[in-house]
Amino acid sequence: MATTNDLKNGLVLNIDGNLWTVVEFQHVKPGKGPAFVRTKLKSIASGKVVDKTFNAGTKVETATVDKRDMQYLYNDGQAYVFMDKNTFDQTEIQPEAMGTSVDFLLENQDAVVATNDGTVLYVELPASVEILVQHTDPGLQGDRSSGGTKPATLETGREIQVPLFITSGEKIRVDTRDGSYLGRVKA
Repeated sequence: MATTNDLKNGLVLNIDGNLWTVVEFQHVKPGKGPAFVRTKLKSIASGKVVDKTFNAGTKVETATVDKRDMQYLYNDGQAYVFMDKNTFDQTEIQPEAMGTSVDFLLENQDAVVATNDGTVLYVELPASVEILVQHTDPGLQGDRSSGGTKPATLETGREIQVPLFITSGEKIRVDTRDGSYLGRVKA
């Protein structure tokens, strides 16, 4: 158990049997009335973000989350297989727990796997990955009124928007949090 004074970003709370991650928090001391803590919580199960206000000093139940550095090995058709980099134990993770991280998951890639009581909560990839553009149409000059982007299909099957000068077969850097193009990879 902890109090609302102990809250910090990334802390996992157990509220009514559901796990929530603290995205942001703010201690508020109004001129009149008692102090309170305004939080933004993200559901680990659904990804939904809600605002919740606690009275200052209220006890909250924290959940024990075990985060381990793992390496993605392969997909066996039903599950994603990861290997613990310290113990070399292999873990199968169901697609439901993977979330949107499968869009940028490449073999032999490092990831952080978070578990609670043996249940996988989520898989966290590095902030950016280097990935191959499988297919994109040629960009036509004068085909726009400003900047100019076009759709490109990555080697994982995910489609993102890239600048007109990117061609098929090129390696690019992509932000895994929102799927945005970050730049070319220098050879």
